[in-house]
Amino acid sequence: MSQNNGSGPMAVTSVDGSNEVVVRQKRRTFTAEYKRRIVLEAEQMTEEERGALLRREGLYSSHLSEWRRALREKGLVEKKRGPAANPDRERMRQLERRNARLEAKLKQAELIIAAQKKLAEVLGTILPTEEEVLGYARDR
Repeated sequence: MSQNNGSGPMAVTSVDGSNEVVVRQKRRTFTAEYKRRIVLEAEQMTEEERGALLRREGLYSSHLSEWRRALREKGLVEKKRGPAANPDRERMRQLERRNARLEAKLKQAELIIAAQKKLAEVLGTILPTEEEVLGYARDR
């Protein structure tokens, strides 16, 4: 019986009930140059020599056929790791920081307005309505 969460060593319970830890192997990666070299080397070999090459390198025939196809179609270029480059990333960060600052200022202004309303109520002062304020701003 095996128990594994998908990462790290895998705990295996044997028939006698003892636990042993089996280390998971990492997935192999091959450079474009290595793939190109193996494909070109394999093309110049006989069937038996090709089998010996695959055994020596620890590869499967499917590797060879995938790499041949990729070489024909795309030229076997190195894949860039990580997220795709976004030229607007820095501008987006600036805008997000600006937005956060403006939201904080807005919240502060709303708190001040709420305090002014309460103070006006306590003092009995009549404050202009929002429509009056906006109407006044539009008339200018």
